[in-house]
This record gives sequence, C-alpha cells and structure tokens, in this order.
Amino acid sequence: MKRSDINHLIRTAEICFLDHGWTLPPNPKWDVTDFGLGMYRRYGLVLINLAEEPEYCEKLMYALKNMTTPAHTHRKKKEDIICRWGQLDVLLWKDESLAKGEILSLKINGVAKEVRSGEPIHLQAGERVTLVPGIYHEFFPATEECIIGEVSTANDDLNDNIFVNPEIGRFPGVEEDEAPLLKLVSDPA
Repeated sequence: MKRSDINHLIRTAEICFLDHGWTLPPNPKWDVTDFGLGMYRRYGLVLINLAEEPEYCEKLMYALKNMTTPAHTHRKKKEDIICRWGQLDVLLWKDESLAKGEILSLKINGVAKEVRSGEPIHLQAGERVTLVPGIYHEFFPATEECIIGEVSTANDDLNDNIFVNPEIGRFPGVEEDEAPLLKLVSDPA
C-alpha cells in the first residue's frame, strides 16, 4: 500500500470524525490496512485504538463505500461491531465454508435473534451486533462512508485473526512514496 494512500485515508477519516463529532483521544494509535491484498479501495479499513487493556479494547474505524473487511473470525475475541455513523452491512457465517442460509443465533442490539448466514444485517447509527469466537464475519459501508466502533475482549491482531482467504495479512506492506503523516501500529519502531 502506498504511504500516500495511507496518508489520504487518515486525512479523510479525520475529516469525517470531526464532521460527525468524534473527538479522538491524545496520541491515538492509528492503523490503516489493505489486508495485504494491494486493493485498499476494495479491501481496506482505517482503525484507531482508543483503549487497550489486558481485559478489553475499544476501536474506532472508518471505511468508504466498497471498502470491505474480509471474512474472518477470532479464536478468543468476543466483540460488538457498532455502526457509529452511516449504515454498516454485516455478513455472518457459521464456518469458513461461508455457506448461505444457515440459521445463526446471536445478539443484535443486545437482543437474541436468529439470522440467516450470508444475508446482510443492516446496522443504522447506534446499532450493534455481538460476535463470539468462531462466527465468521465481513462488513462494509452501505453509505458513502461509515464510522464503525468495536468494543471487545483483549485484542491480539497478530495471532487472533483467522481469515478465510489465506492470502490476507492483517497489516499492509508499505511503499514509501511520501513522508508519513503519523506512525502506524504496524510501522517499525
């Protein structure tokens, strides 16, 4: 991923957060990824770690329409994915086969519901879905841009993400075509 694209996404996310009243904490930890696929406009996400504690974490995320976080699950992490602004579509599956039509039981807005795998759950601003380890999920904005929240148990991006596509990497390779606006979580120390 080109550093100029990373910088552009950071600037765009900052404007969206400001326009919609999301104030970032001092010195937030930024992360921008194309999931190692080199197509950030198709597979990409901007993330900011707001809280990182041994028991829990909180993230604020940003994506443009058509930017998908690809199908994955977690070994240990339980999380709520929250639409903070815009509309977020979430697809869910029981396993890596991504079979459609299976019944899944989970919580949407804190209420137990049954949904069919592979059918989008449309989250409006303020709505959330609770995901447990083993549930495969993929999400993307249905609006031109979207602010997304995550509240979860402890986060381990290096060891706890299991993507369906084996070519996916959690962090991008970076082509340094301009100076970085800020240091990313994945940048060398």
